[in-house]
Amino acid sequence: MNIQITSTDLDRRIWEEELADFVPARVFDAHSHIFRLAHTLDPDTADAGYVRFLGGRFEEGSYAYLDECDAVLFPGRQVNRLSFPWPFHQCDFEASNRYLAEQLAGHPQSAGLMLVHPSMSAEEVESTILRYGFLGVKPYRNYSVTGDIQECRITEFMPEHQLAVVNRHGLIVMLHVSKGQAIADPDNIRDMVELAHKYPHIQWVLAHCARSYSDWAIEKAAPYLRDLPNVWYDTSSVCSSDAFDALYSGVGIERVMYASDDVPVGVVRGTFVTWGYAWSDVYPNTINTNLPHCDGRMTFLRYEQLRAMRRAARRYGATPAQLQDLFCGTAERLVGRVRGGIR
Repeated sequence: MNIQITSTDLDRRIWEEELADFVPARVFDAHSHIFRLAHTLDPDTADAGYVRFLGGRFEEGSYAYLDECDAVLFPGRQVNRLSFPWPFHQCDFEASNRYLAEQLAGHPQSAGLMLVHPSMSAEEVESTILRYGFLGVKPYRNYSVTGDIQECRITEFMPEHQLAVVNRHGLIVMLHVSKGQAIADPDNIRDMVELAHKYPHIQWVLAHCARSYSDWAIEKAAPYLRDLPNVWYDTSSVCSSDAFDALYSGVGIERVMYASDDVPVGVVRGTFVTWGYAWSDVYPNTINTNLPHCDGRMTFLRYEQLRAMRRAARRYGATPAQLQDLFCGTAERLVGRVRGGIR
């Protein structure tokens, strides 16, 4: 059972006064999840945190449920998506990828990415991609062969025998980098530059502004990454206008694609906050919202992300054409290029 997403008067005010004239009529969401909570194989230990976060509210992220959420948060907008399963620590990969393919059937403008584990052989990855028509893969740091999900390097959770398959077919890698300094870590910078050159046919999408929830990480990495023609960035769950300032100016707004991280991240009430070299999510149950001096209610995390994107776009001086590309044009062209160039 999923909760029904509804908007409050606060949400509607934010949408009407701040976002309705910012979000165009057509949207391509470059980072969304299609999943079933039942696909975790270890709900009581390794995946207990996920289960607490999802359980009782988000049992199934179907395509239809994503549509329901967008009907509330993006009224009147046409939304297509790039989707992949939720990366449970202990996951039924076969069932997760099959469910993704089933949900995407009948939605030809949308696309899916295969959830991969480093133990999968090149043959298994290739056969699954071709069987289901996926446009790439989604690795995750939880699956690092080192067991260290906090400080692992890219090829420790996305091995090169899999990268070779993705490169041969000219597909997408949706990458959530690890390490405490995120994309600013010297290993991540070095690895991204080397891998982007070694596998030039891979289209790399660095999730969450290259995991730059604040400005400092992408500011440090951008001079090394900005000239890589096969590296892109999605905006999912970042709520700092400073981060978007640094991203738009550092790598170019033409390399950035709107993304929601739904479900559930974008439709929960909360935000991400940053301080020092840190960032964390904040929800109504983790902060005092009983504030007599103002309206202490929280809006959707997605709306906080969009407010930050809008502020940064205004400072950047983004044109209407650039905003159209930010929300759909860039992602549509990328997906179309990959779909048309599969070898």
